[in-house]
Amino acid sequence: MAQAVTDSETLIPTENITRTQEIFRVNPTEIPRRQEAKDIKVDVYDYDAETMDHLEFTSVHKCERFKDNGKITWINIDGLRKADVEIICDTYHIHPLLVEDILSVGQRPKMDELDNVIFCLLNMIYFNEECGSVEQEQVSIVLGKDFVLSFQEEANRDVFNPVREKIKAKGSKLRIAHSDYLCYSLIDIIVDNYYSVLEKLSEHIENLEEEIIDCGDERSLQKINNLRKELIVLKRNINPVRDVVNGFLRSDNDLLNEKITRYFKDVYDHVVQANDLLENYRDMVMGLQDLYLNKVNLRMNQVMKVIAIVTCLLAPATVIGGIFGMNFETIPWLHNRYGFFIAVGLMLFIPVIMIYMFKKHGWFKS
Repeated sequence: MAQAVTDSETLIPTENITRTQEIFRVNPTEIPRRQEAKDIKVDVYDYDAETMDHLEFTSVHKCERFKDNGKITWINIDGLRKADVEIICDTYHIHPLLVEDILSVGQRPKMDELDNVIFCLLNMIYFNEECGSVEQEQVSIVLGKDFVLSFQEEANRDVFNPVREKIKAKGSKLRIAHSDYLCYSLIDIIVDNYYSVLEKLSEHIENLEEEIIDCGDERSLQKINNLRKELIVLKRNINPVRDVVNGFLRSDNDLLNEKITRYFKDVYDHVVQANDLLENYRDMVMGLQDLYLNKVNLRMNQVMKVIAIVTCLLAPATVIGGIFGMNFETIPWLHNRYGFFIAVGLMLFIPVIMIYMFKKHGWFKS
């Protein structure tokens, strides 16, 4: 779709403006409208130390039979529809306030304890290589007695496959532990995936640094600004997770085994380290901006040095030409048959002497 653009629009591409609006347009007083999924996928793992059943449904109505069956049940719902979320939450006696949080959009990561369940909300993050942006997907996790419910916005991707493989493996820690360990595993794998995204960003930062050193231009400055925006997205998603995990550490809820604390302490350390890396990358991006500005100044200084040298070399010719161009009747060598050649010779000889002196003083060195 071709459209006429002004000079200001050319300097700031439309996609950058749109991305900025996506990042900063957050108003908690507005009730966001979630677009309901056309289809949902219900993935159920019902297991104990000896047996494991994996079932898939397209409706939440069949999940009631897994309640209080003496096994650990993980019900993962991909795709959110208000009616389906209300049905399954009513089946497992989850408070309506938590239902609102599950259906919320752009919610800040949080952890709540309500009606003998523990609820946490955080974001899975991915790095889109094609457009170089950080994408997020809201995940809600409800921990109850012998069950865990997880709600995802889309079914195309998640980071839970390692957890699924451990559940399928007989004798694994997940198979013999309680539901609190399953909840920990889901949160832990989400946090571990943060490092994959941070690693991708670090590669982009390193490549951009080399680009700026080699041939930095206006596009490099645009890339720096894009990286700064993506770091803001990461900070908004990672930083609050520290409070989420800290809520599990300080909780005395009966749903959390006393031994599970050491595992959440490990997750807390990972979140703190991820935040530290995020601050380091932020400092590196700010350093890239300084590097770009310094290179621009250096390039400008080199241009000014060339202009200054050319001006100095032309100064003798200008002076000589000005002297002999004055309108006086009597000027030495004015009628000399060799005057023109002498003047041109001086105009060439003096700059050669000046070039020699400049080199001797090292003025041509970078």
